[in-house]
Amino acid sequence: MRRRLFALMVAGLMALSLVGCGGGDGASGSDGSGSSGNSIRLVNGKIEVDSQLKKLAEMYEKETGVHVEIESMGGGIDIQGELKAYYQSDNMPDIFVCGGEADFNNWVGNLQDMSDQAWVSDTDAAYVSDEGTIGFPYTTEAVGLAYNADILEKAGVDPASITSPAALKSAFETIDSKKDELGLTAVIGYFAEPVNLYWSTGNHLFGTYLDEGLARDDTTYIDMLNDGGKLDDARFAKFADMVELFNEYADQSLLVSGTYDQQILNFASGKYAFVTQGSWIGATMTTDDKDAYEAAGSFKCGMAPYAFDDGIDTILTNSPSWWAVYKDGNVEEAEKFLQWLTTDPAQEVLVMEAGFISPYKSCSYVANDPFAQTISDYTAAGKTSAWHWLNMTDGYAQNYTGQVFADFASGSIDKAKFIEIFKQVTEQAYAQ
Repeated sequence: MRRRLFALMVAGLMALSLVGCGGGDGASGSDGSGSSGNSIRLVNGKIEVDSQLKKLAEMYEKETGVHVEIESMGGGIDIQGELKAYYQSDNMPDIFVCGGEADFNNWVGNLQDMSDQAWVSDTDAAYVSDEGTIGFPYTTEAVGLAYNADILEKAGVDPASITSPAALKSAFETIDSKKDELGLTAVIGYFAEPVNLYWSTGNHLFGTYLDEGLARDDTTYIDMLNDGGKLDDARFAKFADMVELFNEYADQSLLVSGTYDQQILNFASGKYAFVTQGSWIGATMTTDDKDAYEAAGSFKCGMAPYAFDDGIDTILTNSPSWWAVYKDGNVEEAEKFLQWLTTDPAQEVLVMEAGFISPYKSCSYVANDPFAQTISDYTAAGKTSAWHWLNMTDGYAQNYTGQVFADFASGSIDKAKFIEIFKQVTEQAYAQ
């Protein structure tokens, strides 16, 4: 892993940030003081769950006598910048949010290795670096071939059977033959618009080439990619076959021009049997698109593997961010609190009230989200792969591959040319 000098970070020469999700802005809950003795302080990057975390803090204090100060940031605050300022003023929290490799690299040598904690064996979503297990996961998101379970049942397609290219093609053909009676506009809501949806094709869909069917610690294809932009010819050709299938059975009127909002609304409305988006769309389906989703029967959702090769039976899951423990803080109490968060009383609040999808195999609670059950099922079965697309070179999807997906979808290039150009731009991206 690429290291960065901590002195440079303190000097403010890096401008990395993590913006908290959800509505609201500003920070909530800090009294400006550090923690000591029987108290700890946690900086949270999801301000929309501030009240739920404060409820957990009250529960924990009542049970243990240890006070937990929750400081929530979001809306536009540069959280990593705030943390750097805290470090300079000797006011570091005991636990704080990190959103990925760039954020963790800000704190090399300053984070507690939690490899010996009991929760580590209960999840596949911990953040692990060459310094050990340094990130505690608190929720999960997933990338899989999302589907309308009611439509598949009516069409006589068993989603559990979709573990090969032949089975995937057969499912598409079957559904397409019954499209009118099922009330479908298209079999799949696959959009390859290159300006605003490059992240969907170039990051998430391409991420299945990197990880589908692999063990979470298998870095074969991301290592090849980061070694000068190399692709595995055989595996990528099979991936291209799948993309070609999506092009054929997609909504042709929106294939290269549709927006993300249209994609999710049409799926929520029951117009597509499948959609190439991740579990995050569940929140949109039950809020912004609630009326359309209810009109379509509030159908059950699931995820199938992106089965572009025989035997693929995983979906890609990851924590969108993690909590790290500051090495020079109140480590003992911080670790105890994080361990407590994996217990039933805490998981009930995190899942049922905060709406998180638990990354812990022992958790029996399932969030009220259309994709929560399927993610929980895959997690419990150990059928998940990692998100190594997060480690691709900067701008790879936006500046290089997003347009190639769009050209293939529009028909301006065929599959052979798609493969050829994809390899060319990949080499260019990694030559920069």
